[in-house]
Amino acid sequence: MIDLDQLDFAKGGGVVTVVTQDAASGAVLMVAAADREALEAAVATGEMHYRSRSRGLWRKGATSGNVQRVVRLLPDCDGDAVLALVQPAGPSCHTGAVSCFAAGPDGFDTPVSGRTGSTPSAGHVIDELDRVIAERAHAGDPVTSFTARLLGDRNLRLKKLGEEAAELAVAAADGDRHRAVEEAADLLYHVLVVVRALGGSARDVAAALARRRRQPA
Repeated sequence: MIDLDQLDFAKGGGVVTVVTQDAASGAVLMVAAADREALEAAVATGEMHYRSRSRGLWRKGATSGNVQRVVRLLPDCDGDAVLALVQPAGPSCHTGAVSCFAAGPDGFDTPVSGRTGSTPSAGHVIDELDRVIAERAHAGDPVTSFTARLLGDRNLRLKKLGEEAAELAVAAADGDRHRAVEEAADLLYHVLVVVRALGGSARDVAAALARRRRQPA
């Protein structure tokens, strides 16, 4: 995964800078430090470990459960920094935000220079949708929640999945961009419901895409 002998720990007083990035969405989640022991632990366990002045060696998510599963570790050209591509199991910031660089209460990037109407990244939107679906799976009322109803009725969710796929195909055949985008959003929702009903999540889908991305064309 990474040759630790390529890294110059001495330059940083025994540590290197680690920039941690969501492998699926591309969002930068946090910046921390790691020494050889921390990176060896990350390689051995498949979960990110860091070195902190206050905590010493620590596994991200050891207390909160918001672990970061390692996809890839990449050294920079000078050997004094590492790019960690991960699959986060939850928020990465101690404030509860998705990213330490997303100051908004919902974990999305806040508008720049007072601009409004900024659009969050696709990864953030899908994560939030998947979180809501997961909540409905555990505590949703089929009487008041359509998502909970879908999760409890196999035939209904398969029927809706087929309908939405067909509607997207028709919009594409008609060359209707706006309708295709709307139908794609509907289809994505139903895809996530189907995956959740089988015990999966959007993260599992992202991991499958990440694996395919690394395969030679």
